[in-house]
Amino acid sequence: MRSKSDAIARRTQVGQCGPFHWGFPGDLDQMAGLFTEQAAVYAAARPAYPKDLFAKLSALTAHHRRAWDVGTGNGQAAIGVAEHYDSVVATDASVEQLRHATPHPRVRYLHTSDALPEDDLVAMLGGEASVDLITVALAVHWFDLPAFYGVACRVLRRPGGVIAVWGYNYRMSPVEDMMARFFDTTLPYWDPRARYCTDGYRDLPFPFEDIGLGKEGEPASLDMEQEMSFEGLIGVLRSWSAVTTAKQQQGVDLLGERVVKELEEGWGGASLVRKVTYKGFLLAGTPGPTADE
Repeated sequence: MRSKSDAIARRTQVGQCGPFHWGFPGDLDQMAGLFTEQAAVYAAARPAYPKDLFAKLSALTAHHRRAWDVGTGNGQAAIGVAEHYDSVVATDASVEQLRHATPHPRVRYLHTSDALPEDDLVAMLGGEASVDLITVALAVHWFDLPAFYGVACRVLRRPGGVIAVWGYNYRMSPVEDMMARFFDTTLPYWDPRARYCTDGYRDLPFPFEDIGLGKEGEPASLDMEQEMSFEGLIGVLRSWSAVTTAKQQQGVDLLGERVVKELEEGWGGASLVRKVTYKGFLLAGTPGPTADE
């Protein structure tokens, strides 16, 4: 049985930790290509994650030997995790994303494809019960969740291993109304799996035991402050997969001259630099007992 832990897959029902069976969709190449096309924009536009997030996660794990950052993209989360763990394996299905990854002496970037057998992936990560922390930043909604959660349960240390997934969407203070209006124009072009993210992970299956930092159905808040220029804002919007899909597949430019002008007025001018707060969301947990325990 093959794993697609880093691959983009259809939404499926998720049970408790244990053996899973899953099917393989046919759109992996298309979706990986989508993120390949926007890799450079993505790397330049996305915000840094708060340092105290990684400190909190580190305090929750019993050991600090190995972490796995899944769907690492350009390594934004992996670099933060590496400040607290001896080694980080950072994996992604997009080779182009990994080309834009930030080097770090404790981070090892690896490309994972849908052809990688699950047992090989587990071995690559260090074997069964070898990982202290798993992180997934703005990516878990694309995964084949049963497959990914099955691998996570195999590699997380028991007891003491932690998995944390987080994201953010169009909600950005103090320009939430402006962002919501633009978001509405993108709705026809989002992949259905992105709904988990646009809904703030409130409906995301997360079959792990609560450790007080967001749980299934009740994500914790994760505010991320950043100084942002208007140019930076447009870069963020161009990095949205729906914006890329609209242009590539439908020939629709959601950020045409008129729209950009409207956004500029809502922002307060092209030269204005604002302090914005992404209203993010977080789920964290630890594996429960297996059927044999």
